[in-house]
Amino acid sequence: SNATGGGGGGGCQGPDIPNELFLTLGLVSLVENVLVVAAILKNRNLHSPMYYFICCLAVSDMLVSVSNLVETLFMLLMEHGVLVISASIVRHVDNIIDMLICSSVVSSLSFLGVIAVDRYITIFYALRYHSIMTLQRAVVTMASVWLASTVSSTVFITYYRSNAILLCLIGFFLFMLVLMLVLYIHMFALARHHLRSISSQQKPTVYRTSSLKGAVTLTILLGVFFICWGPFFFHLILIVTCPTNPFCTCFFSYFNLFLILIICNSVLDPLIYAFRSQELRRTLREVVLCAW
Repeated sequence: SNATGGGGGGGCQGPDIPNELFLTLGLVSLVENVLVVAAILKNRNLHSPMYYFICCLAVSDMLVSVSNLVETLFMLLMEHGVLVISASIVRHVDNIIDMLICSSVVSSLSFLGVIAVDRYITIFYALRYHSIMTLQRAVVTMASVWLASTVSSTVFITYYRSNAILLCLIGFFLFMLVLMLVLYIHMFALARHHLRSISSQQKPTVYRTSSLKGAVTLTILLGVFFICWGPFFFHLILIVTCPTNPFCTCFFSYFNLFLILIICNSVLDPLIYAFRSQELRRTLREVVLCAW
């Protein structure tokens, strides 16, 4: 990446990761996320704001997969002399790939935050949920996130040499993490109290228990996201704070490993959806078996 890559220094050498591994993980991730999107579109029981947001999260993961596949294919074709292109075209392709990755991380963080807010409303405002989170508001939210992600990624790639841009991206990452942690802590701290207080109303209780399960699912997604994307954002912090320090330059040499972790996040997310949702798991099985 021309925006965030850094050469190793101080005698450090990062792991030599073959392009075939990038290609394999990218293909697996792309297939998984396409199946998730197809399953949500197919099953009318999954036509709700939360699953629409999950669908958008899967599309964000697909952006990572597509950008990885395009970049890896270009590199393999160029290495074997099949494709010969000028340096200027390589830079343009690299910029497009960087925009896709940047758009993916911004949209992924945004939709994780949106889903956290959605779960919060579901648990604490269960009886008013359908009037608060209407389909129209969900569509406006999704459109706004994609628009903001596209604009911000364009600005980021255009001015990637500016530390201010990197600080904005890091700040957004930290802000969303704090927001989601506060919401989840509040949800899990008060969930039992709310369940006991409405124990005489069986339907809302069941509904909130199901919503709490959804909150647990999104907590797992958040944890996986932090583990897989955390080293990349730490990489950005070091670029801003100590670009020439021996430790930092040594850390930069592991950039390809951080990219592998990012792709692994796109591979793991669909598995979490399927594992935590029986309805989605059943629909995915139907899609795989072509039971349309």
